[in-house]
Amino acid sequence: MKRPVLLLMTVLLLTACGGQSPAAETQVSASFARGGEGPAFTYDPRLVPVGATVAVTDAEQDGATVATLRVTGLLPNRTYGAHAHTQPCTAASGADAGPHYQFSEDPVTPSVDPSYANPMNEIWLDVTTDANGAGESTATVPWVFPDDRRAESVVLHEKPTASHAGHAGTAGGRPACVTVDF
Repeated sequence: MKRPVLLLMTVLLLTACGGQSPAAETQVSASFARGGEGPAFTYDPRLVPVGATVAVTDAEQDGATVATLRVTGLLPNRTYGAHAHTQPCTAASGADAGPHYQFSEDPVTPSVDPSYANPMNEIWLDVTTDANGAGESTATVPWVFPDDRRAESVVLHEKPTASHAGHAGTAGGRPACVTVDF
């Protein structure tokens, strides 16, 4: 009786250890608040109401990063720009989140050169809400964050992201921000 049990345990162990390694994944889920401790802040409740919700997941696998943004309670039928940024959010201002995270950094700031400000070098998560103010977007980039330089937040912007020269990556004001441990 011991042999079949031992054999079964060995097979289960080998099966569990085989295949691809699991993706490293982070997730944050929060309601937007005005002030306080965060991790999600609204700076313009007319565009991002207090109590609207946000969830961000980030998974790294096979040399790529997949980030997903989910929102509820925002204005209906509206497109918001959304990007990964270099610094965490603060209660004071969306500007505290710093510039967009760029895998290959533009030597000129603010970056509006489409060679750098583009959805393959940055994480763009523009989201269009439905009639109920809910939306979801996913971005996949062909790189993973280096350990010493990672994005620290996702900022919601007031407009969709521009992609043309001289304006690439711009999306207007910063009505909300959520700190994410990418």
